Amino acid sequence: MTAVLPRRNRAPLSGAFRVARALVDPAVFDFWSAKVNPLWTWERPMARLKARRQASSDAVTLVLQTNRHFAGLRPGQHVNLGVEVEGARLSRSYSPSAVAGDQIEITVREVDGGRVSRHLCRDARVGEVFDLGTAFGGMTLPAAVQGAWLFLAAGSGITPLMAMLRQLDAAGMPVQLDLVYWARTRAELCFADELQALAAKHACFKLHVALTREDDGRGTFATRIGETDLAALVAQLDQRQVFACGPHGFVHSARGLLEGRVQRFDAEAFTPPQALPGEAGTVEVLLSRSGRTLTVPRDRSLLQALEEQGVRPASGCRMGLCNTCACTRSTGITRDTQTNARSAEPDATVRICISAAATDLTLDL
Repeated sequence: MTAVLPRRNRAPLSGAFRVARALVDPAVFDFWSAKVNPLWTWERPMARLKARRQASSDAVTLVLQTNRHFAGLRPGQHVNLGVEVEGARLSRSYSPSAVAGDQIEITVREVDGGRVSRHLCRDARVGEVFDLGTAFGGMTLPAAVQGAWLFLAAGSGITPLMAMLRQLDAAGMPVQLDLVYWARTRAELCFADELQALAAKHACFKLHVALTREDDGRGTFATRIGETDLAALVAQLDQRQVFACGPHGFVHSARGLLEGRVQRFDAEAFTPPQALPGEAGTVEVLLSRSGRTLTVPRDRSLLQALEEQGVRPASGCRMGLCNTCACTRSTGITRDTQTNARSAEPDATVRICISAAATDLTLDL
């Protein structure tokens, strides 16, 4: 059982179209066709904002209609969304909370200082058009779902799990599933009414809400995941297949608590881990395409260091998942900010969102 946003069927290319394809500049075609319908592009995957609704006190759900060039995704995967904010084209990664036909839904919580999330939550209006990237991510349900499952969500980590929960609902909830969902207050819960309705609809689906800053009516507050006795909360914990999603600290605690104690453990964090300390000082980075040489600190990621000097490389998830920021390092040594491992292989591909400069570098940017 796999719910996938289907690839549109395309008729074989005619001889005339093959000739046209060799002659047409896609950018010119897109410019003029957008005046009729912004989703009519030569080959670019695009989506138009069709509707928006409040998902919680601090999050909104955006319903996007995709064009025929979007190849589709599986519930649980991520996609990069290209957004124009104050004249700049920015890209951020989101995991849709619903997948159906030519529509996807993304649920966005505004992040402090987040230009894209602020725009999507406050300013984006019905009709606005976004670029779409290729779907990525491996935390998806298998084609044949069997056994007992446990979903663990914190904050915005509910979104990929909600997409998979809806997938299981459409299939009649064929497995035992428990969802433990942490939030600070009830008002910050996304999909609260739908989750309650699903729990009432399916006897094999159990919902556990854990509020850390709002009491349960008896003057008690939920503990964080590292302090929660999941074995007392969830039956047959050792038989569960677990998906966990939330901030990095949440995922790290869940992994330490459950890995080796359950049948399967997969997790994704929607915030990057705190970078390990690097060396002090600065190095020079040559951007071979532009010919610029920049002096950058060695204690932060290359993406952050370049952005601080006005360079805007392509980026997406900013967590080392989507490879949007990957480029070739021709010379020099980089440091993985998550593990502190060094890499000196010439002409290697590096993800600059999780790589720092350890020595002078040459990057294909």
